[in-house]
Amino acid sequence: MATASHRIYIHEVASRDGFQIEPSFIPTEDKIRFINALSHTGLAKIEVTSFVSPKAIPHLRDAEEVMKAIERVPGVVYVALVPNARGAERALMCKADELNVFMSVSETHNRANVNRTSEQSLAGFKEVMDAVRAANAQVRMNASLSTSFGCPFEGDVPAERVLAFAERCLELGMHGVTLADTTGMANPRQVRELVTSAVQAFGADKITLHFHNTRGMGLANVVAGLEAGVTRFDASLGGLGGCPFAPGATGNICTEDVVHMLHEMGFTTGVDLDKLLSVARALPKIVGHDVPGQVAKAGKSSDLHPLPENLRV
Repeated sequence: MATASHRIYIHEVASRDGFQIEPSFIPTEDKIRFINALSHTGLAKIEVTSFVSPKAIPHLRDAEEVMKAIERVPGVVYVALVPNARGAERALMCKADELNVFMSVSETHNRANVNRTSEQSLAGFKEVMDAVRAANAQVRMNASLSTSFGCPFEGDVPAERVLAFAERCLELGMHGVTLADTTGMANPRQVRELVTSAVQAFGADKITLHFHNTRGMGLANVVAGLEAGVTRFDASLGGLGGCPFAPGATGNICTEDVVHMLHEMGFTTGVDLDKLLSVARALPKIVGHDVPGQVAKAGKSSDLHPLPENLRV
């Protein structure tokens, strides 16, 4: 179990996972300013963008421009999501620190998302690894396994299938795997059981958890992940994000809410929560609408308020 002596590492995904499905294109300059502000909050990683076809995700058509223009703060790992070897080559030219490849453990969801079988996606991972080795690039590699906790089309996904794909990704040379609750179907007991098995098989340092708050269990699932020993979690500022191929899916777990909870529980994250909240409170203006995050609205638990005069004795 992760205890207060463990540092918890927060990986921010709003500028990729969040911005890609916003109703309107976020101007490039706003993306750059947003990422630069996040870089000074103490986050361990920032997933900056995705090097996919602009036809597939037009909102991230400025991937090269954003990745090249952001300020690189020492200690922060800048990540790019890549769909294939060509995407990896583009990301490497922009000096990404880490490449994140992705697939769904569920066959049906994988076909809906990338029009491939899961085996074909895994073969694509090898092509990406070959491209990275051919470039002699010093870059970390991570594989995200979507629908690890359930598929909206197939239902339960067997834990054995999730663990088998995780093992095969690591055998390819990936430095880590992310178990992703893409559709917000996970519950704390399930998380504790699956993640405990993953930690026993691969080690906690290889595992990142990615939760959505679709059914209100996001933070509870984080606690279950901590109990299983994991110390790395994806989150999205303001709770932005969601899967376009998961009916009814809402956003990711909210970064500032996760950090606030962890600090209240006595964990260290390296994140300056006040700085993070400042960025979060500016987010609605960037995206043009309210966002789900709670702590940015309610304030920290430690924020005390004067007693109203009409209640004073």
